Amino acid sequence: MTMKSRLFKNLALLAICCGAGVPGLAHAQSLAYGDVTGAGNSGGSADSGDTDDGDSDGDAPSARIRTKKVKVTPYIEAQQVVTAELSPGSEVLTYTALAAGLDASIAGRNSQGAVAVRYERRFGYGSNRVPDSDVVSGIARGSIGIVPQALTFEAGAMAARMSVENNGAALNGFEGNSTSQVYGAYLGPSLRTHMGELLVEGHYRFGYNRVEAPNSLVVVPGQNPIDVYDEGTVHNAALHAGFKAGTVLPIGVGIGAGWNREDVSNLDQRIDDKHVRGDITVPLGADLAVVAGIGYEDVKISHRDAVIDTLSGLPVIDSNGRYLTDKSQPRQIAYEADGLIWDAGLIWRPSSRTALEAHVGRRYGSTTYFGSFAYAPNSRMSLNVSVYDNVTGFGGLLNNQLAALPTQFDAIHNPLTGDLGTCVVATGAVTEGQGTCLNGALASVSSSVFRGRGVLATFGVTSGVLQYGIGGGYNRRTFIAAPGTVLASANGVIDENYWVSAYLNGRIDRNSSFGTNIWANWYQSGDSLAGDVSAYGATAAYYRSLTRNLSASAAVGVEGVNRELLQDIWTAQAMVGVRYSF
Repeated sequence: MTMKSRLFKNLALLAICCGAGVPGLAHAQSLAYGDVTGAGNSGGSADSGDTDDGDSDGDAPSARIRTKKVKVTPYIEAQQVVTAELSPGSEVLTYTALAAGLDASIAGRNSQGAVAVRYERRFGYGSNRVPDSDVVSGIARGSIGIVPQALTFEAGAMAARMSVENNGAALNGFEGNSTSQVYGAYLGPSLRTHMGELLVEGHYRFGYNRVEAPNSLVVVPGQNPIDVYDEGTVHNAALHAGFKAGTVLPIGVGIGAGWNREDVSNLDQRIDDKHVRGDITVPLGADLAVVAGIGYEDVKISHRDAVIDTLSGLPVIDSNGRYLTDKSQPRQIAYEADGLIWDAGLIWRPSSRTALEAHVGRRYGSTTYFGSFAYAPNSRMSLNVSVYDNVTGFGGLLNNQLAALPTQFDAIHNPLTGDLGTCVVATGAVTEGQGTCLNGALASVSSSVFRGRGVLATFGVTSGVLQYGIGGGYNRRTFIAAPGTVLASANGVIDENYWVSAYLNGRIDRNSSFGTNIWANWYQSGDSLAGDVSAYGATAAYYRSLTRNLSASAAVGVEGVNRELLQDIWTAQAMVGVRYSF
């Protein structure tokens, strides 16, 4: 397949998913225990924003959306960008960028969604020219009501340009030695309905994820090749039925089952995870309950080995720098466990604006912690915290965090590159389990499956003429691989990632505004031959409306990567551009 045909394939994938647009349930690990008071959502479902709990405050997260609002803004843009290398050299490069994009949103009684997608073509010139390149970036989330208050169809998609480091770390927007396009998408139905007093809820999500081959990959001498994720699919299904406390019994009771299947093309890696469980909810008051569950789970992780060169005894690497899978050999078991799982915790919902879940239990052979906290006192402010623990691959984690994004958001752009960042600004109802950033999922594009544990926290405010927020998180990946295979050296290796990002946007007057961004990322590799990587950046931009449809912009920024084993890189950029919005 040619580069052009692959580009059209990826654009088509993104366009289809963005057009379907849409949200998911809360994080897949938030299990459904039933309501504390019998009046709100269950712990495992997300509110589409179409229900009314009787709160007359229009700023409440669950307030009914009574009118449909549709906003569609296509645009074209031209930019002139200058990049000056500050370290280790002093080279100055320029390029011209032509772009076309679309920002759209819908907020209706039974349908909600938002999409921001952009295609950019870069043209370099001069003796040391920037290579011509195509950049696709976008993010979309939404839901379409099939049967009001019961059945919805949900989807989400993203695309980003990432720089891949020698330890597998991925840096958004940074033009390093090896750049790649990353794509992720999911879609599927979600059910929430009553059969008399019985509440039935569930979902099915199909996901597809892809990382284009890096242009090149700098590997430290003596280090094993980094097998960058190629493509994979995810099937995630869950079904739960239960009675609320105070209906058939003083306590809430329920039973549920779930299935997660992830296939990674690299070495045919596979995760197959099935479970069944029962749960109870014991109310301690109008807004507080103790919850507990016990069940059985069967988890199996397997993969094939790489083709081994008979002369050198080394694994064969294909033209994209990935291991060549040996299809002639049987699958190797990397992890297998079946047995009892359990957890217990608290649910606190003092109002429609505040929700807290905290759980502790045993899963995957050790103690597990997970939960969420959401606080949205009005439509202008939101705070969300999510703690997760799952066995997954790159694609599974990305799909989970896509499904946790809000359906109403404003995308955050990098004013210098035009790329859409990995965070969005929530503008509508926010429910427990939701987040506004994909940083944890995009921290690394290594192909190996892992047990992923982490925390994500975001806070955002829209106040008058100002819009500001901050996000941060921690992600820990313990890789899982079969002994005696080419991936054996990765088994048990722990990579950790810390990140923080903040923004401040505002209006200066009727025709002008500004935007600022700062971010930092620290990636610590468990492979001593790979080394640690730290990335930092900041941008500032000014926007001016020239006519109703035409606007101009100017921006400056600085970014850099500090490496433990490779040379540091620091650059400064400046940009001027014009945009015509239709």
